[in-house]
Amino acid sequence: MAGFRKVPAPTLESVAARAGVSRATAGRILSGKAGRGENSKAVHEAAAELGYVANYAARSLMTRRSDAVAFVVSEPEESVFLDPFFATVLRGVHEGVAARERQLTFIIVSSEHDRHRLQQFIVGGHLDGLMFGAFHGADSLPDAVRALGIPVVQCGRPHEADDDLAFVDADNVGGGRAAAGYLLDRRAFVVHVAGPADMTPAQDRRAGFDLELAGRGLTATQDRTVHAPFTVQGGREATEVLLDRHPQLDGVVAASDAMAVGAIQALTARGRRVPEDVGVVGFDDVPLAEAAQPPLTTVRQPIRQMGREVADLLLDQIDGRSGPRHVLLPTTLRVRGSA
Repeated sequence: MAGFRKVPAPTLESVAARAGVSRATAGRILSGKAGRGENSKAVHEAAAELGYVANYAARSLMTRRSDAVAFVVSEPEESVFLDPFFATVLRGVHEGVAARERQLTFIIVSSEHDRHRLQQFIVGGHLDGLMFGAFHGADSLPDAVRALGIPVVQCGRPHEADDDLAFVDADNVGGGRAAAGYLLDRRAFVVHVAGPADMTPAQDRRAGFDLELAGRGLTATQDRTVHAPFTVQGGREATEVLLDRHPQLDGVVAASDAMAVGAIQALTARGRRVPEDVGVVGFDDVPLAEAAQPPLTTVRQPIRQMGREVADLLLDQIDGRSGPRHVLLPTTLRVRGSA
């Protein structure tokens, strides 16, 4: 086109010259390897003014790092996208990763083919570290990744104690105990709609429920619990089983807010009013809890903070700031209208 003149792309050298620093200093600042100060401010302002974008491909060849990490969930797609827990924890993960100027990849592994593709992706050098959601049962995938020299952090307590595997979890035992205690102070016969028996969050919430009942002299509690998926349907079906088993029940501790909503549906269908006839307590405190009818009394776990902590633990390992650590975050009871 007549009169058109291609303007050369800004370079690291031109950014350094504009900021009045050396090329090496500008490179360290833009790669996040230098502290904050006057030079840092000048370099970032110069990069913005010139429209400079770092050449990440060239940098990765020099550093042998991709500056990308992944959050991996081993669940069916429908479970991931229907459960507000995943969206909230992923939001926290993204905040933590973005604050450290890295790229985040979200990966669902729901088949052996998915696992194989993930392992190939890792071997190809595309990821500097991985964050895993809670697994159904013990899973060899985190160990396989660590064997490749890739840092790993798990969101949720692993099934087997491992000092070398970093994880972030909420106090599920304490939360389960608080939920049971709140209802037992007000109701005569309390049951538990538990999550999947092969997942550690469900195991720990049930442990809290059982501990509270045992502390009150109620030891034969096996038939008060039914395990089901962390879904509305799972909560509804488990509550139906418990209503058939214990028609006198007047309190339900559900292992998630979605399950609590399902419990309310089952109770309503049987002509039982919430909270007049039966009190219901959930777990998570996702937006669904406050929007439910009636609004859910629930155990709040800091899901978004969990995501940020998971990201920080992983990036600290990658950057050599610390080794694997275990973080347990507190839970609190939020009282609303359902109990």
